[in-house]
Amino acid sequence: MPNSVVLLTVHSDYISAELQIPLSELQAAIGLAVNDSSAQLIGRHAPQLRAYLVQHIRPKTRDGKLWRVTVGALKVHETQNAIHGVYRELTAQLDLIPPADADVRKFIFDYDAVLHQVVTHKILVSVSQDWAAGKLAEESPNQVGVIELDIVNNRILPLLVNLEPGNSWKGFLSMVRLGIQHIAEGTDHLLFLLVLLLPAPLLYTRRRWTGFGGTRYSLSRLLWIVTAFTAGHSITLLLGAFGWVRLPGQPVEILIALSILISALHAMRPFFPGKETWIAAGFGLIHGLAFANTLENLSLDAGSMALSILGFNAGIELMQLLIILVTIPWLILLSRTPVYRSVRLTGAVLAAVAAIAWTAERVTGNANAGGAVIERIADYAPFILLALAVSAVYFTLKTRQANKA
Repeated sequence: MPNSVVLLTVHSDYISAELQIPLSELQAAIGLAVNDSSAQLIGRHAPQLRAYLVQHIRPKTRDGKLWRVTVGALKVHETQNAIHGVYRELTAQLDLIPPADADVRKFIFDYDAVLHQVVTHKILVSVSQDWAAGKLAEESPNQVGVIELDIVNNRILPLLVNLEPGNSWKGFLSMVRLGIQHIAEGTDHLLFLLVLLLPAPLLYTRRRWTGFGGTRYSLSRLLWIVTAFTAGHSITLLLGAFGWVRLPGQPVEILIALSILISALHAMRPFFPGKETWIAAGFGLIHGLAFANTLENLSLDAGSMALSILGFNAGIELMQLLIILVTIPWLILLSRTPVYRSVRLTGAVLAAVAAIAWTAERVTGNANAGGAVIERIADYAPFILLALAVSAVYFTLKTRQANKA
């Protein structure tokens, strides 16, 4: 059945909502030919649609005080398929503002748009984002309830909304989880860092990577590279999340792919030996802009945004640290063996192929086979890590035996 959907985003002192109303049902309720054609519908009927929504959406406090309702952007979406034909839907952005000192988390949602005329209609109400309760928009909406006709009493009962208590700690932890998830799923971010670390244990001379530089040398270079990358992306994450620095998403994603390509070429042959720290910091600034887009889309107030930046960045660092801790020891072991050259070159070539595929995808906007293959390989990351660990132990023991002989 073509039901309406209400998605609530809970803020500290108001609630924003997105309404999704099927025009076939709305036409029967409003008496206007809104479902005949979606072309110029908003231009023709915006005042009537806004007035209708305000009339039929009446949130109020438990003691009956009305909230203020403002209707924002209106849009029409149209889809078509062989089974159901043309389906048109109105989406409306609303702000629901409670009276002063009212609890934004407990209210009566008196809503009967469409349902007051089409008695078979239902309104599905869900929370899409509630930062203070740890609920983010990246997750599936949490259903609050359904508004429908009470057939027995022939009444439309308002929905009693009683959201779970929220606090800043829940919001902070949700952002830590989001940061961890963002890196865990961000193959390109991890690949850039890992490829830049591939030659870190090695010495260089005459534009060539040579032998192992020692454990202290390796750990020092690793620490500086990781710290520089962290500092770079933390700066632009802060600036971008507050809207002080903005770049369109496509150029940022293209630059991230190119950063992987440059790092891969450097892992093959030292193009900027000794300057990896500066390269990591510079490209970290670009990666931070991509991180900031995630936070900016949450539309949080200043206080929540400050905690979100801290939590999100903490999650990123925790996941990066975990990846480094389970990867770098094996790279350091392998760098002591003759096979490390093959490992380094293989990793660099695969990263370069991935970077070229991602660059092509992000420039053209069209997926390609190369990107799909890399993403599929990334699904086997735990097995690749296990193979790396086994190889490191095996070749280290083999090299020691050869040296003793």
